Amino acid sequence: MAAAIETEGLTKDFAVGFWRPRPYRALDQLTLTVEAGEVFGFLGPNGAGKSTTLKLLMQLLYPTAGAARILGRPAGDADVRQRVGFLAENPYYYDYLTAEELLSYFARLFGYRGTEVATRVTRVLDEVGVGQERRMRLRRFSKGMIQRVGLAQALLNDPDVVFLDEPMSGLDPLGRRQVRDLILALRARGCTVFFSSHILSDAEALCGRVGVLVQGRLVACGPLSEILAFELKGWELVVAGVSEALRPDLAQLAARTTQLSDGHVMLHLAPHAEPDRLVGELTRRGAHIVSLNPVRDTLEDYFVQVVGSAAARDQRSVGA
Repeated sequence: MAAAIETEGLTKDFAVGFWRPRPYRALDQLTLTVEAGEVFGFLGPNGAGKSTTLKLLMQLLYPTAGAARILGRPAGDADVRQRVGFLAENPYYYDYLTAEELLSYFARLFGYRGTEVATRVTRVLDEVGVGQERRMRLRRFSKGMIQRVGLAQALLNDPDVVFLDEPMSGLDPLGRRQVRDLILALRARGCTVFFSSHILSDAEALCGRVGVLVQGRLVACGPLSEILAFELKGWELVVAGVSEALRPDLAQLAARTTQLSDGHVMLHLAPHAEPDRLVGELTRRGAHIVSLNPVRDTLEDYFVQVVGSAAARDQRSVGA
């Protein structure tokens, strides 16, 4: 199966300064492949070049060097645009239109006519959770509601590839849950989703692969199963119904204990501990087992580690 998104040596320089402009490299030799039907998370700190990459893929900007292909065709190809959806980081629309009027306009740009326009507009607004507000002018919408309308326009043409720049921005917990469900539904029907995010827990829950961009350079890329496969750091065992006779023994059974609410106690176990044997011992002595979870590095831990390492290398280079 052909790749849905390909970049090769994609580079973007901006001129900075007034009297003597100097080139500033926002994106440096990005080479990346995203397979069809994949949910790919594009992660990085502020100013890393994530939005620049998306704008290059949508040809809102043109590269200084390198090339990009979408669905096997050059980025910006007219036929490809019919099969792509895009949500900008800070969408802005003509705010005297209602949500229905705005999306009807976009639907006609895609070539839909007649009753199909109203049918599609109603469907996508329902999917993103815009109710009776759809008949209000956009100037009265909150940032989160504008974000929902932006998501609706990105899905209006049933795209094969969707680019989402910070799709969770400005959304409340319910809105984030709906967006996650939408992305999973898109993946289920074979749509490719490429989204940038600072919310690492969302990427961890949704993505098969992620790429980490730091100062315009791709410093890591791969499946989450590999990135998160770090050494086990320990176990967290939560128990309830601990008798007074048992409490003095908990300090010997665990490396550390934490008193929780409602009489629950968390036991912090060493990596080499035998949790099954301990669970049996505690159960035999009348305790109730609430949960047992391994402690491993998260995507956020990895993100901080990679960003810190890249910054340290840059400082050494400047010093040299």
